[in-house]
Amino acid sequence: MENKVYKHLELLIERYPVLSACKQSIIEAYEILERSYVNGGKLLVCGNGGSSADSGHIVGELMKGFKLGRRVSSSFAEKLKNVDEELGATIAENIQSGLPAIDLTAQAPLMTAFMNDCDPQLVFAQQVGGYGKPGDVFLGISTSGNSKNVLYAAVVAKACGLHIIGLTGEKESKMMNYADVCIRVPETETFMVQELHLPVYHCLCLMLESRFFEN
Repeated sequence: MENKVYKHLELLIERYPVLSACKQSIIEAYEILERSYVNGGKLLVCGNGGSSADSGHIVGELMKGFKLGRRVSSSFAEKLKNVDEELGATIAENIQSGLPAIDLTAQAPLMTAFMNDCDPQLVFAQQVGGYGKPGDVFLGISTSGNSKNVLYAAVVAKACGLHIIGLTGEKESKMMNYADVCIRVPETETFMVQELHLPVYHCLCLMLESRFFEN
């Protein structure tokens, strides 16, 4: 299984040699996520602008099949059919197994209510405090590593016992003060950092999918 998982990382480095500097931090981030999912945890992820779009992208890759079909187990399929033979059969044939993940940037009603009543910079922190449980993982995406609203969320995550992964550019940043591991892609210009973030999180999603769903 380990070979199946790490083949995705080797392919990433082959395709993007510049990311060889991030290899160890990607391994550490994967190990944090893998351990959390084994123990029933979930991922909370957020960022601003393009990093908000990345947050939704990551959740989409984790919550349904990415490269694999991820059919539900036969035992769960039977449970569905026991509830309703016809509907259960259709559900079992079509839904996929997922790894629980929440995009904190997608909760528009909650976010606008909070921003109207409270400090808007704490909108992600509020959600981490509500959703987060010890052993979960918080992924903060910030090209600078200094986005204030992401940092506030990281502080709450730390206080709540979550593991923290930062995805940033190469410069030292405040995110490094809170993250268990910070993947610092070797660029500083915002759009160039974002261009390297995508293959990194795709690799992590592929590694996790192989670990939990590849037979």
